[in-house]
Amino acid sequence: MALSAAAAIYSKWEEMQSLMPYVIAVTQFTIAFFIGLVIFIANPFEQLSFFPHDGQGLNPLLRHFGMIIHPPMLYIGFVAFVVPFAFGMAALVTRQTGDAWIRTTRRWTLIAWMFLSLGLLWGGWWAYDVLGWGGYWGWDPVENASLIPWLVATPFLHSVMMQENRGMLKRWNMALIIMTFCLVIEGTFLTRSGMLSSVHSFAESAIGPLFLIFISIIFVGAFYLFVTRWDDLSSDNELDSLISRESFFLLNNLLFIGLAVVVWWGTHYPLITEAIGGEKIIVGPPFFEQTTAPLWATIILLMGVAPLLPWRRTSLKKLRVSFMWPTIASVGIMILLVVIGITIWSAVLGFGLCTFTLTTIVFEYWRGVRVRHHRGESYPIALMNLVARNRRRYGGYMIHLGIILVAIGVIGSQLYQVETQQNIAVGESMSISSDLLGTYTMTYQGLRNAKSPDDRIMTEAYLTVSYNGQTIGELVPVREFFVVQQQPITVPDKQIITLLSDLYVILAGWEGTGETATFKAYINPLVNWLWVGGLVFILGTIVAAWPAPEPKRRSSETKVPAGSVPV
Repeated sequence: MALSAAAAIYSKWEEMQSLMPYVIAVTQFTIAFFIGLVIFIANPFEQLSFFPHDGQGLNPLLRHFGMIIHPPMLYIGFVAFVVPFAFGMAALVTRQTGDAWIRTTRRWTLIAWMFLSLGLLWGGWWAYDVLGWGGYWGWDPVENASLIPWLVATPFLHSVMMQENRGMLKRWNMALIIMTFCLVIEGTFLTRSGMLSSVHSFAESAIGPLFLIFISIIFVGAFYLFVTRWDDLSSDNELDSLISRESFFLLNNLLFIGLAVVVWWGTHYPLITEAIGGEKIIVGPPFFEQTTAPLWATIILLMGVAPLLPWRRTSLKKLRVSFMWPTIASVGIMILLVVIGITIWSAVLGFGLCTFTLTTIVFEYWRGVRVRHHRGESYPIALMNLVARNRRRYGGYMIHLGIILVAIGVIGSQLYQVETQQNIAVGESMSISSDLLGTYTMTYQGLRNAKSPDDRIMTEAYLTVSYNGQTIGELVPVREFFVVQQQPITVPDKQIITLLSDLYVILAGWEGTGETATFKAYINPLVNWLWVGGLVFILGTIVAAWPAPEPKRRSSETKVPAGSVPV
């Protein structure tokens, strides 16, 4: 946090000197709070009054490469949000409520959002690779505590464009950045207070109530400034038409806030029911999936609609022309899916919406590349120059592309996952079939003890695998027993043929020396699109956040027609 604050202050010292005293005050107050916790409340170097016995070591579930990356990414994302919050508070104190503080902190916000996104994605991959339940997101309170600030910061990154271009949504943007930072602190409070049950093991300590007090101070102070500067935050312009990019951006923001409210409510529902009725009632994944799916679907649609709309207003005739090809592609895909036997209507609709938005993104890239190609550039060079000249716009499209790929992976793996569990003897086979992808057959070859790098006992099961009658390789799921912790861990093995499917197998148990063994197998269609989409998503964020070169001075000003494509 200190490094983030110092870097932001140093890089913007000359440009924003009038804000700097207040930026420094906010960042130093926040840093002082955390330092105070470490020194006076939870000092890790405090000596005990007795000589302790040796501990049991690190939780076996955390002995994974993903844990080197997942927590630091989340923490970097959390602490970096102090920068836009501090500049927002400084803008309120000095009444400089224009877009200067937005332009100053946009890249810092994008960087914080990128690290938070990377932490969420890597956490999902770790869960899929380690926990052995065939999934990647369980709607656990600690997971949700990281997701909720992301859901509030995302509309902020969209609506700042309306403030920069049209002088609108000043109050909205200030409220969003206040809520993002407060939710970051509250997420840490939920993680450390022990008030909510979680599969994540975090030690309880006395810092939980202090976090609550700190949240109250931050929120009350920010809310006071927000209310007293209400008139200063009035918009310069109003919506000219409901059919415009501004109106759809606003609708997109409301949907994201709706998602954040739903996830927040479901996460805090046990606390609410306990406070009202004395009984803690926990809601499970079905609640979150059923309530968030329609909102996500609408957001996917708006991602495809908004780029086709100009600022201010448009005509219905232009709208029909812009929507023609994406609509044709979307309807065509849905008809094709029905013809090949896809009968789950939510999957058909979801893939259709993804196709609509994907076509829009491809069309936007194609328009710019085609213009540059007509000027004599080859298609690859035209694409690179197009992105380099307008990194924010086309990096944003790349982020949308990554989200579409993630959505495809979620739809396929959630709606078409197949699982089975069987006990088989050496030489016997078990099969698992998917209506979409065909049949996997696994033949059990036996168990053997593997060499362990530390104190664990490792037992491996060997399975030969065939796909639709053809042998494709072998799987080696592992059962590890950690002696010190007296804890068994199942390590799954996966067979990936194409991006269409993932065969996921765990060794659930065995009898005797392995004469028979029990295996649990999953087919997760399209799940690997989620990880590919995550890579595209992060790459797009880097492109959008990368500083653009200073524009060259021109001897004469060239006028660009309204509605033209920036190339």
